[in-house]
Amino acid sequence: MSEYKLKTAVLGLNDPGQLLLTAASRTGCFEIQAVADKDTHLAEKLAEEYKCNFYDDYRQLIIQNQFDCLLVAAGLHSCDEHLRTAIKKKFNILKLPPPARNFEEAAEFVQLAEAENIKFAVANPARFDQNFLALHDSLQQGSPPAASGAFLITTFYNAGEQNYPAWYTDPELAGGGVLLHNCYHLIDQILWNFPTPQQVYSLNTNQASDKKQRLYMTEDTALITMKFSDTLTGSFIASRRMDCGPKQEILKIYGRDKFLTISDSQLIVSDASGQINKKFQTDDNALNCTMKLLENFAFSILSPDTNKLCSTGKENLKNMAVLESAYLSARTGFPEEPGRILQMAPHQAGTPANT
Repeated sequence: MSEYKLKTAVLGLNDPGQLLLTAASRTGCFEIQAVADKDTHLAEKLAEEYKCNFYDDYRQLIIQNQFDCLLVAAGLHSCDEHLRTAIKKKFNILKLPPPARNFEEAAEFVQLAEAENIKFAVANPARFDQNFLALHDSLQQGSPPAASGAFLITTFYNAGEQNYPAWYTDPELAGGGVLLHNCYHLIDQILWNFPTPQQVYSLNTNQASDKKQRLYMTEDTALITMKFSDTLTGSFIASRRMDCGPKQEILKIYGRDKFLTISDSQLIVSDASGQINKKFQTDDNALNCTMKLLENFAFSILSPDTNKLCSTGKENLKNMAVLESAYLSARTGFPEEPGRILQMAPHQAGTPANT
């Protein structure tokens, strides 16, 4: 592999953006040339720390520079047009989830990246977490794989005590609420291990006091039912209300002779009677997983023939189609089909690609 370092900028210096910045600087694959944030003081402070240029205008960052790649943590409502400009300037893009506010926007980014022959990747650090990797391996073991014997998937997510910017509650700016912004990584894990659901039915609500107000706020609580096949179904419960207790994530997969539970940074494999057969627990943290993700992204650019990009924009269209189906179902009151939404993409979506 070449010793060349990718000329890189970070767009958006919120907590996830700062994690990207720290991880990128530690991989040895990136040369941080600039950072940008609407908070001038924060951008200047971090630029001094990382010895790079700073901007408080996203447009100026992009039009005044030529980078190899752009790491995007800023909300799309503040930089969507600038992101399109970056793609047209042939910047490889790594976007923190969600990749877009809706399926149509995500498909547009994928199409633009394909046209410019650059990478458009979505940061899914859980794919590099040892517990989730153990889950993936467990489901792929055997012939047929254990995933084919599963009959039920249940997921529970509670955001716990977190503060969110005001734009998170605005459907026009955010696109969606707890499902899109808090649960994207869990949706990704389900679709990384199982086929796209045939049907999705969803009920969404929020803490607004009356029905009219609820129409103008993103959901903070949601219930999804998914039909994958005649023999496999799934349920997904999510909430980010402040009064719902501590943060909690539980993903369970029930099979004919065993079931898998991933929670609290551990994976438990149990038999049909509930007896624990295996328990995996690692000390992987967000920084380590993000570094692995960024290394994969960098190597896919520097040595594409021998390094496959793990989480392509095209592959993530499956996630966006399921989310789009959930939001559409909440409005229509009927089950919706992600496959029909995937057909709206310019090219066959949901398959591995270089973008």
